Amino acid sequence: MTLLAVKELSKTYRQGSPVISNITFDLNKGECLALVGESGSGKSTLARCLLRIEQIDRGKISLNGSALEQLSERQLKPFRKNIQAVFQNPAASLNPKLKIKDALLDPYEQYKSELNLAHFSYPSKEASVNQLLEAVELPTSLADRYPHELSGGQRQRVTIARAISIEPELIILDEPTASLDVISQDAVLRLLTDLRKNLNLSYLFISHDLAAVNQVSQRIMVMKDGQIVDQFEQEHLLAEDRHAYTKELVSTF
Repeated sequence: MTLLAVKELSKTYRQGSPVISNITFDLNKGECLALVGESGSGKSTLARCLLRIEQIDRGKISLNGSALEQLSERQLKPFRKNIQAVFQNPAASLNPKLKIKDALLDPYEQYKSELNLAHFSYPSKEASVNQLLEAVELPTSLADRYPHELSGGQRQRVTIARAISIEPELIILDEPTASLDVISQDAVLRLLTDLRKNLNLSYLFISHDLAAVNQVSQRIMVMKDGQIVDQFEQEHLLAEDRHAYTKELVSTF
């Protein structure tokens, strides 16, 4: 069943060439759909447009059949609880003045009157924080620490815990492992796969790393110069009919 439907999405900055042009795809419930391409191909701009951080020039964005592209910020609020994001730099995503426990509970405090949670309960602040830390395989002793006291891998797990805390239907993962060492990367990718299955999440996984994409996704889209040039099931990555640019990417990993 389709969760996110995007049709002919385009975005141009000032009077330049389009950053993204005529982007069309569907993302199914429970699926990890990957978007891969080199730096500067338009992947992060697409993410910001889908999150409505950026205004689009034209096109349609539909979540569960509801059109989002023309909604005001006030009208968007009921939908924002269903779309969360995890970005490349966890240090920039966490308020350095907030303890981890307060950062984790912030989304819940924003949306608690609108939530109908199936997996997490919030009986008390401490119990809730412990649930979230355990869900991302972090010790509960980290709750009273500040972001700068954690490693990069731990900070990224905290941002993931914060994203899942309100059980969104879709998480946009924009280069979530790019700033991590190889061991932390692998651990985070395995964690994301487990969370998707256990919490019935859907992911748009954006990366320049085809090896990471191949590890976590069911379907893959390839972006070049702001356009989707190839779409296929993950098991068809090495098929002969892949686009020439896809074959070029494959040859480098």
